[in-house]
Amino acid sequence: MASSWYRNWFNSPFYHKLYADNAETEATNFVEQLITHLRPPAGSRVLDTACGKGKQGRLLSLAGFDVSGVDISPANINEAKQYETENLHFFLHDLRLPFWGNYFDYAFNFFNGFGYFRTRREHDAAIRTIANSLKPGGTFVINYLNVHYEEEHFVHNETKRSGDTIYTIHRWNDDLSFYKKITITDPSLSSPLEFTDQNTRDDHHCPQESHYAGR
Repeated sequence: MASSWYRNWFNSPFYHKLYADNAETEATNFVEQLITHLRPPAGSRVLDTACGKGKQGRLLSLAGFDVSGVDISPANINEAKQYETENLHFFLHDLRLPFWGNYFDYAFNFFNGFGYFRTRREHDAAIRTIANSLKPGGTFVINYLNVHYEEEHFVHNETKRSGDTIYTIHRWNDDLSFYKKITITDPSLSSPLEFTDQNTRDDHHCPQESHYAGR
């Protein structure tokens, strides 16, 4: 498939610098609460979709589950692989393409890690891959944009700094979508790098237009 914005963005060092400060405790608390709620049997096979660098997958494996993480970013998978164990493995994979069928007891998609394709057909293909990966009666958990929370805690303008890199973030919304524009300035860039995504105000969490500029 043709290269897309998210392949470059998720593989970019600027993406990883921006989200490097994501709270470890947030991920730990989320996974612990999920396990408490679902009560998966020990040894359950778990698919972590859009696994990033494997933070949640590592936590799930430590809890006694057989975890396979997949992500579209080579940089993410290369880093995640250093944590592989007997019950934790990571694979470079595009969810629009088939994966292991009828294999997993649970599939998880954490922290809005879904919805980056351009068309409904592509999103349907990703959901089909996940559904087909599950055994009959398997469980798929996906978290997505909480519209009411976003409306109540909306931050229109924000600036973040990581070393010499400055991220200027502008957010806005209308009746249909939430938008986020990230402008990146860094001494290594000849001109600012710009990233824009659009999240629909429903449970599909599908960015409709996202792009790079100024590379």
